[in-house]
Amino acid sequence: MKTLGRRTRLLAATTATAGLVLVAGCTSSGSGGGPTTVKGVHLAKGGQLTTCTHLPYPPFQSEINGKVQGFDVSLIDLVAKNLGVKQQILDTPFENFKTGAFLNSGECDVAAAGMTITPERKKNVDFSDPYFEATQAVLVDKSSGVNSLADVKAKGKKLGSQAQTTGEDYVKSKGYDPISFESSDAVLNGLRTGQVQAVVIDYPVVQGWLKDKANADKFKVVDNLKTGEQYGFTVKKGNKALLDAINKALKDAKADGDYKKIYEKWIGPYDASVASPAAS
Repeated sequence: MKTLGRRTRLLAATTATAGLVLVAGCTSSGSGGGPTTVKGVHLAKGGQLTTCTHLPYPPFQSEINGKVQGFDVSLIDLVAKNLGVKQQILDTPFENFKTGAFLNSGECDVAAAGMTITPERKKNVDFSDPYFEATQAVLVDKSSGVNSLADVKAKGKKLGSQAQTTGEDYVKSKGYDPISFESSDAVLNGLRTGQVQAVVIDYPVVQGWLKDKANADKFKVVDNLKTGEQYGFTVKKGNKALLDAINKALKDAKADGDYKKIYEKWIGPYDASVASPAAS
């Protein structure tokens, strides 16, 4: 994902069942007051768990009918509920997820953005237990004649990817020079408009796109690349209390069935191997 500069948008969240509502634009200050400690967890702002994300990235987080919703949102709602507070979402540039800038500055408590756990990122932030295992999909225009990732290069077609993502890193490591788009929506638009004939992006994102009949009629998946990617939530380095609270919420959700319900709502038919990857 490409940086969008210092633009931030603040969005408030209630519980997963009540949904999320947009409360303000172009601001980075919340309404919860100063820092506070709840059940041993230090929070940047009183009465809320402030989550940094980067929109849009369906099905993990995106605005739907004016509300920010998605797989990640629902999981972090469980953490907030356990702490007795509400989730507040801050839309920020993706570069901050790799550096931990918004966590270190105290603007956010946790970052949730469908982010792959990597050794490089671990240098700057602490990751939760992995909560999702993702593969990279190659989606192509059915009229392109492309039937694999290798075909893209062999047939001189253009490949698109989302900037600064592991999918883009992967194809670059294989000798491709993809056209970078700043968001998943822009990637899809590039395919729709013919700027590219194929794209590589996380498979769950593609699954969401193909639920739209118009997309399913025009595009198809020709490769599913297992790159061993696992998603994790992040906190400021050393914030063990919040990390423990996140891991507990994930463990409890997988035990009591909440995780399965959330998975089926946002991802599709439940796949236990993808849903419960081993800790890295």
